[in-house]
Formats: sequence, C-alpha cells, structure tokens
Amino acid sequence: MGLNVSRYAARLMRKRSLEIDGSHGEGGGQLVRTAVALAAVTGTRLLLRNIRARRAPPGLAPQHLAAVRAVAALCGAQCQGLELRADSFEFVPSELIAGDFTFDIGTAGSITLVLQALLPVMIRAPQPCRVRIIGGTDVRAAPPIDYFIHVLLPLLSRTGAKPLCSLRRRGYYPRGGGIVELAAARTALTPLRLPAPGRLLTLEGLVHVANLPAHILDRMSQAAVARLHALEAPVTIERVVLQAPVALGQGGAVALWARTQHSVLGATRVAERGVRAETLGEAAAAELATEIESGASIDLHAADQILIYAALAGAGSDFTARTVSPHAETAMWLIEQFLPVRFRITDLAGHKRVETVAGAQVQ
Repeated sequence: MGLNVSRYAARLMRKRSLEIDGSHGEGGGQLVRTAVALAAVTGTRLLLRNIRARRAPPGLAPQHLAAVRAVAALCGAQCQGLELRADSFEFVPSELIAGDFTFDIGTAGSITLVLQALLPVMIRAPQPCRVRIIGGTDVRAAPPIDYFIHVLLPLLSRTGAKPLCSLRRRGYYPRGGGIVELAAARTALTPLRLPAPGRLLTLEGLVHVANLPAHILDRMSQAAVARLHALEAPVTIERVVLQAPVALGQGGAVALWARTQHSVLGATRVAERGVRAETLGEAAAAELATEIESGASIDLHAADQILIYAALAGAGSDFTARTVSPHAETAMWLIEQFLPVRFRITDLAGHKRVETVAGAQVQ
C-alpha cells in the first residue's frame, strides 16, 4: 500500500494477532464468548478455528452468533466468515464504543450467555453503556437470569463493578421473547479477594412458573425448602406465578443462593418436560448444600464465570471453589493467551484455591 495506507488499515497492521483453537479443552461456546470479549478489550486480532468441533452440530449456534455480533458492535469489529454454523471466523476489533444497543438472539438462546460476553467489554467502554437483549431468560444448559442477578452480580461488586440488570419479560424454549436490560459504567477492577466464605447467614431463592399450574410451583419450592432446612439457617424463598405479558411461553425455574459473611453461593434448575417438579427443587437445594459444605467461597459455576474479571483486575485475586471444572480450565488457558496473568491452583481440604499472579508480558 506504500504511503497511502489508511489510518484504519495501519491500526490493523499494528494489532497483535492470535489464532485460537476452538476445540481446545472443553471446547464449547464459553471459549467463543470469552475469546471475543478478550479480543475486544485488548484490541487483539483474533482468528478462531475449529469452533465447537466436538459438539453436535458443530460450529456457531444462534446464541453464539448473537454474542459475537453483539461484542463486535461494542468494539467496531470487522468480521470475516461470521455466519450460522461457521467453524471459523476472523474478528478484528477497533475502538470500544459506548451507547445504547439492542440485540435479538432470534430464538430462545440464552440471554445470560450473551451477557457473559458483553459485560467485560461494557465495563471497559469509555462511557456508560446499556444493552437490551431479547431471547431466553431461563433455558437449559445456561445460568437462569435470577442466578445472574442474585449471585454473579453481587460477586462482581466485590471487584468494584456495579452493573444494573433489569428483567423486563421472561421467555422460554422454543419461542424466546424474553427481555433483559443491562447497564454498566467504565470500571477499574480491583482483585477479587474471597479466601473463605465465612459463616452461613441466610438461604434465599426465587421459584417461578409461567403459564403453568400453580401446583408445579408449590412442589418445586416445598422440595427445595425441605432439603435446605437441614442446613440450619433461615430459609426465605419467593414464589412467583407469571402469565402474559410478563412471560412468553411456558416455563419455570428454581434459583437458590446462600448468603455468607463474605460471599454468596448459588444453584439452579430449569423446568423441563418429563422431570418432576420435586426432583428439580430437591436437586437445586442438594447442589447448594454441596457447595456450602465444601467450604468454598464461590460456587462451581461462578468460578467459571468470574475468571475473566479476576484476570482483568490483574494479580492478587484469591478465591476458593469446590473444584476446577473443565470449563474453568479452558477459560484459564484462554485468558492466559491474552493477558499477562497466570492462574495458580492449590489443593485444600474439600476445595481448591485459585489465585491470579503476574505472568509474562503478552506480546
């Protein structure tokens, strides 16, 4: 191009580039979402290959595609090969952009998974940012929106981030149509320091059904309460029956959380056909009990999701989890490709300690 190189093209030439194998480790959608979020906040040119190679079907599903496009909008990214079921694409970010955005997944794909990709970018935007996501609020294989609001966001507040999340309408498989709004301002994150949970204070939760008989709600909540009483802490569960227009389609979920002196731990189940309401309520409560009894400071699912924020805060984060899941191992490997931090894992009695330490400067 000689001396006629445009300013934009010149920026592309100066960008650090990474090629990431999307089949590494757990190799699922979390790798895709985290990779584009990190590319956006670090200004890294990303080539992602072998996307979800071991999934059936492989490649980008609608919710993954929506997440990538949403992050691209917040950083003015140029994308090549980005389409439904693509097994590779190139993502070239520009400057982070603030403002108001609306993204429609177009299916009942999980809103919370799209928010997982967007929130790290939003807290690095130059000005306050607000997004409105349309899709599924309570779907299988993804955190329900109540977990995001009552567990993940309170944990993030320990890093200085103060996002505000509003649930406008619930939506379920297969129709979707749920609406969630999230607002966040630029935040200089501080390390997450939760070496121990402290004493158990209260057990709380929200159980809801939409456009379904109320007895399903009763059975879910009663089973959860019966299991939680063994933990010998006050139990308060909100029970909600919803109908249109505040909920589209039929669905429900149980979200439970434990407040301790220093932290909050959660567990959830989403209603599904063929599974008894009592089974769902008891399973969520049993999972929460397992997390509490392990002595961990955050639950297994939060440990997966909090890693990117701990890394963006730099060295000094310190928390414990019941175990390090394949999702978390993959996220750690990926984050270390982008940021000059490393994760150190130590075996403790009944759980694992996870720390961020300074790593070699990423070139």
